[in-house]
Amino acid sequence: MIRDETTGDSAGGLSPGEFEAVRGVEDLYYHDTGMFDAPGYGSVYIYDTPTPAVIDTGTGANVDTLFETLSAIGIESDDLAWILPTHVHLDHAGGAGHLADAYPEAAVRTHDRGVHHLVDPSRLVEGTKAAVGDQWRHYADPEPIPADRTGGLEDGDTIDLGDRRLEVLEAPGHAPHQVVFHEPGDGVVFTADAAGIYVPQIDTVTPTTPPPQFDLDQCLDDAAAIADLDPSVLCFSHFGPRSFDPAVIEEFQRASVEWVEAIRRKREELDSDEAVIRHFERTTELDGVWTSERAQANERLNVRGVLAMLDA
Repeated sequence: MIRDETTGDSAGGLSPGEFEAVRGVEDLYYHDTGMFDAPGYGSVYIYDTPTPAVIDTGTGANVDTLFETLSAIGIESDDLAWILPTHVHLDHAGGAGHLADAYPEAAVRTHDRGVHHLVDPSRLVEGTKAAVGDQWRHYADPEPIPADRTGGLEDGDTIDLGDRRLEVLEAPGHAPHQVVFHEPGDGVVFTADAAGIYVPQIDTVTPTTPPPQFDLDQCLDDAAAIADLDPSVLCFSHFGPRSFDPAVIEEFQRASVEWVEAIRRKREELDSDEAVIRHFERTTELDGVWTSERAQANERLNVRGVLAMLDA
C-alpha cells in the first residue's frame, strides 16, 4: 500500500468542473475536467503566478468549466501566458486550441515532436478515433493553433513563470513527444504519464501503455529520472496530486514490467491478439472503480500498446 497521508485522496475528492489548491504549494491549483465520466480522471493544473500557466488541457470536452475555474482564480482572457500540454495525446492536449482561442496572449509550448500536431491535428484525430472507438464521444474536435502561437520544447529548457520556473525533462517512454515539468523551488513534478496513473480509490499505480510507440525500457528510465529529482509533490495528469514517496515510482516500475510480461504470456496461450485484448478487458481490476466502459477501454488501449511494442 502507498497511501498518501499528506495530500489525501488526490482528485478523487473533486467533482467534475471543481478545483482546489494543491496543498503545500503556493499559487498552484488543479481542476477536474470530468473526463470520460470518471471523477478525477482528468486533472488540469493552473499556476496563478506573475505569468500564469495551464499545464495539460484535457480532451476539450467541458472546456467551459476550465474557463470558469480560471476566472474564479482571477486569470482573465488577456492574463494567461502559457498553455503547456505535457504531450499531444488528446486527453492531455485536446483542449489546447480552445484555450488558445479564448486566451489570445498565451503561448503554447509542447515537445518539438508534437508541435505539428497542434498546428494541424487531423492525423492525431484520425489515430485517436481509431484507438478509442466509441470513447471518442468524450472528446471535442481540437482547434488548430496558429504556428506563430506554438513552439517546441527540449530537455533542459525552462518556462518562466515570473517568480519561479519550470524545468523541462524529456520522458519519451510513454510517447516520444512527452515531457515532464519540474518546479525545483517547491519540489513539484508534473508527471504527465511518465509515472503511470495513481488510482486513489484502490491506492495503487497502474501502467499506461498506449500504442503506437510505448517503450518499456525507456518508461522505466523516465520513472527513475523523476525519482532522482527527489520531489515533494507529484502532480499526476490523472487523479491529481499526491506527496512523493519512492514506493510510488517503485510500484509503477514493477507493475509495468509485470503488465508487459502478463501480456506476453497470454499471447503465447491464445490464438489471436484480439483474444488477448478480450481476456484483459474481462479481467480488469478497474471495473467498478471507473465505469465499466472506461475500464475496458483503458485495458484495450494499453494491451494494444504492449502488443505493438512486442512486434517492434
